[in-house]
Formats: sequence, structure tokens, C-alpha cells
Amino acid sequence: MTGGSLGVRMWSYGTLPDINGVIPGDEKLLLSKSLVNVRKNSTKMFSGFREKERSLPSVWCRCLGCRKISMLLLIAFALLVFVLGSLAVDKETISLNVDQQIGTLSMVLPYVNGAPSNPGASRILKDKQKDENYLVANILNEDDENRFRIVGSKGASVLPSNHPCAKFTFPPPPPPNLRRIGPRPCPVCYLPVDQAIASMPSSPSASPVLQNLTYVHDENPIKTEPHGGSDFGGYPSIKQRSDSFDVKESMTVHCGFVKRSKPGLQTGFDFDESDLAELQQFHDIIVASAIFGNYDVIQQPRNVSEKAKKNIPFYMFIDEETEAYIKNKSILDSSKRVGLWRIVVVRNVPYSDARRNGKVPKLLLHRIFPNVRYSIWIDGKLQLVVDPYQILEKFLWRQNANFAISRHYRRFDVFVEAEANKAAGKYDNSSINEQVDFYKQEGLTPYSEAKFPITSGTYDVPEGCVLIKEHIPITNLFTCLWFNEVDRFTSRDQLSFAIVRDKIMAKVDWNINMFLDCERRNFVMQTYHRDLLEQMPPPVATVIRRPPALPSMRRRTPGKRITRRRSSSRRHRKAAA
Repeated sequence: MTGGSLGVRMWSYGTLPDINGVIPGDEKLLLSKSLVNVRKNSTKMFSGFREKERSLPSVWCRCLGCRKISMLLLIAFALLVFVLGSLAVDKETISLNVDQQIGTLSMVLPYVNGAPSNPGASRILKDKQKDENYLVANILNEDDENRFRIVGSKGASVLPSNHPCAKFTFPPPPPPNLRRIGPRPCPVCYLPVDQAIASMPSSPSASPVLQNLTYVHDENPIKTEPHGGSDFGGYPSIKQRSDSFDVKESMTVHCGFVKRSKPGLQTGFDFDESDLAELQQFHDIIVASAIFGNYDVIQQPRNVSEKAKKNIPFYMFIDEETEAYIKNKSILDSSKRVGLWRIVVVRNVPYSDARRNGKVPKLLLHRIFPNVRYSIWIDGKLQLVVDPYQILEKFLWRQNANFAISRHYRRFDVFVEAEANKAAGKYDNSSINEQVDFYKQEGLTPYSEAKFPITSGTYDVPEGCVLIKEHIPITNLFTCLWFNEVDRFTSRDQLSFAIVRDKIMAKVDWNINMFLDCERRNFVMQTYHRDLLEQMPPPVATVIRRPPALPSMRRRTPGKRITRRRSSSRRHRKAAA
């Protein structure tokens, strides 16, 4: 046996570095003077190793059998995989329960813009949960009701100093290599439902200056000026429009439904008698949406508490075209309900444009529901995934606000928004140019730090698919005048938002809570319009590839012991003979 072979063999057993004087090299072994002693003892060492190698397996095989040993190993491996899988499922279940309770990022993180998130999303969420502030602010238990009870006050709720959400901060952003492109949701600290209900103000918020608001009634509206308007909303003159921004204690303004004093009865945008009676009922809170022109698919709210299902009605306004479609699909029956939504069919819609018809319930809910305190409007393409009580507490009551809307996720300048609308073909370019030029003459300037600092959270362009509103005179005036701009110019309400807000804010001490768009994406999920959904190919079935089967083993007959015959040279000689 040569020195090279000795070195390789000994290294393979991990004993060579323990031998004094032998140093492993890159391609060969550097041997010292003690190599002679190693050679003398090699025969003895190898004999010991070989005896151990032969003795241990032979003992196991004699006692249990080789096949039993392999089966035991397979069973042990399967048990290990099962235990590890159970632990992983338990962790996911716990995190899901927390997310459903507080409405955090993982509720909507897997699907943004209809696409699954990247594989590293779960790891990002785990890293975020390690942040101390994130844990303190988001882990709220129903048992903490007395500890974090909200003291109601007039017009707002007061957060105690030990309230978890008072110190809530956003977790650090994910690493650049794991960031996803495009808008996405972010964590939001919601109170448990019971706490949110307890924080509801007992009396309406104060309306600055304006105390009494009434609406124009004109049975025969006549257009006297070249600017827009309609038989439904009337034809206010330029002077009437200017006067409507001069906020006073008592005011009368155009606000749709001009032909009759009672909205929905021969005014255009008419309702059935049974629906009219229901719309007059008192409610603390309502949730409303609309689908016109069969443009969207009805989305059912999720994560709604039993108390909200009992106390908060969900109204879906549809036109006769949409009604015919869902009746044909056997979705709508005599109960006028589709899931949580109470369907209200609109007759005699005032506009040929379905998007413009949708602006009526969106901006004039206070006229349709005269006896409601709070409303949450969501566009028909959205799905609500957080309880309404929690939304109102977070964006109105906690902020001491009476109107809330999210900022646009990318643009905050009206002029940039107008160019984006023209580039996307949202409306004809000449109408957009006419509207923007009119606003320029009235003094609308591009967004700048001097106008509203970025830190103020007030931008000129909203993401107007969600409106959270308390129905008081000043907010009703705002949505009336906003609707008049939509009726006069284009139906792109994002272009007219800033001019109405700025004119009212110039007269009274009032503001709007413009929260982050990523916060909006936390409590609503956006889906595709019906036409896009119908053009999409059906989902491809997922092919599950099973791992290759283990080598087949002989099945033993139950109750019979199979003996294994040993071959011997004597038996072979007999067979040969």
C-alpha cells in the first residue's frame, strides 16, 4: 500500500487531520517524518474499521431484516415531513386570522391588479412583523375592549395615549430586489369592530358657516348659455355657478333632480315605489355602489362582521340593461338581493353615457338617502374586504374628518391628469381642453409645494373610486358643486375635484382627509370590467406533478410469514447434479 493510497483512504474517513505531522494539500499530501509509524499501524487500524463496518449492519439485518430497516427509515422521513408541514400550516393560519381581524397587508397582498405577487412576498411580510412598531400597532385582540376604549366626543373620537394605533408607523420598505412595480396595498391599523362601533360620534360634526342647504327646483329647465348642463341637473348660469361657491349660512344650489322636489319621482333617475319608501328610512351607515350599462360584475363584500350585516344596508344601483342581464343569469330574483347587496333598479336614466349616470349616486347619495348619517361609496369594479365600521373609524372618526378620499397613486397635478386622460382616450380631447382652459381662467394653477406642501397630504388629483362621507351641510354642498362640474363639463370627476375644493376652502375653515392610495387598496380590491373579463381566456388547469414512485416492494400476504431461503454451495451442487 502506497503513501498516496493511504492518505486518500484515511481522509475519506475523516481521521487524517488527527494524525500528527500529516498536512493535507491541494493535490497531494505533504508527509512528515512520522509517516513510517503510520504505515506500521495501518494494517491494525484498517482491520478495526472493517470489522465495525461489517458487524453493525449484520446485527441490524439479523434482528430486523434489511427491508424492515428501509421501511422504518421511510416512515421516519414521512413523519418528519408531516410535522414540518403541520407547523407551516399553523403559522399561515395564525397570520391569516390576525390579518382578517386587523385588515393588514396580507389580506390583499396576493393579488394586485389581478396578478399574483412574487414568491418573496410572504418573506417580506414576516420581516415586517419583526418590526416592533408593526407588531404593537397591528396585534389587537377583542379582549382589549376595555383597555383601549374610545371616548366619543362631538364630531370626532379622541384616541387615548395608550391606543396602539396612535404610534403606528409603516414598516420599512422591502429590499430593492423584492419590490414590485406598480401600486400596491400597505398596512393599515384598524380597531376591532366593537371598538370601532364604540368610537362612532353620538352627534353630527359641526358644519362650518353653512347650516341650511336647499336645492333648486325647476320643472322646465332651459339652457340659456353655451356651457353644459342637462335637464336632470339644470342649466345654472356662470353667475349662479360663481354664487354657489360663496358659502353662507343658508344656501340654495343646483344639485340634480331639478324637475321635482322629491328625488327619484319623475325627475329622471327614477325608482320604483317600494324602493322609494326604503330609501327614505333612517340609517346610521350605508354602503353604496352602482353598475350601469352592464359594465361590471357584482362583487360580494368580504370580512364583514355580523353586526355590520345586521345594521348596515348595502345598496347596488343598476339600470334596466344590467337588470335584464342578471335576471337572465338567474342571479336576481323577487327578493331584490344578490348576496349582501340590495338591488335598486333605476328607471329613466338621465344620460346616454353609463359612466355619467354612475356619477349621480356617487356624488348625490345625500339626496337619494336624506336620512343617513354616514356613507361609503365604492365603484362597481371594487370589492370591499374590510368591515365598514373599521373603515369609518380609521378614515373619518379617528382623523376628526367628515370627508375622506384617497390621493391618486401617481399624479397630483390636474394638468398632468388631463394629459393622461387624453393619452388614454378617456374622453374626447376637445372637451378636456375646454374644461382645463376654463379652470385656468378661473385661477387654477399647477400643483406646487407653495400651494400644498407634500407633507400636508393634500393633492389636486384624487383616486375617486372610493368616497367616505358624513352627511352634513358642508360636505353635501361640496358633492353638489362637484356634480355640477361633472354635469357642465366632462364626466372625468378627477379633473374637477381640486377647483371645487379650493373654492370652498377659500371661504371656510374646512378640509378633506386625502389618505394614501395604498391604504385604499388595503380595504378594496380592484377587479376587471366585464368586457375585459369576457375577453380573457379561461384559466388553465394546474398540472400537479407527483414525485416518482418508490421502488416497488413485494407485498406480503396478511397472516402468513414468508421465510427467506438461504442459498448454499451444497444446494447449488445438488441442482447442478
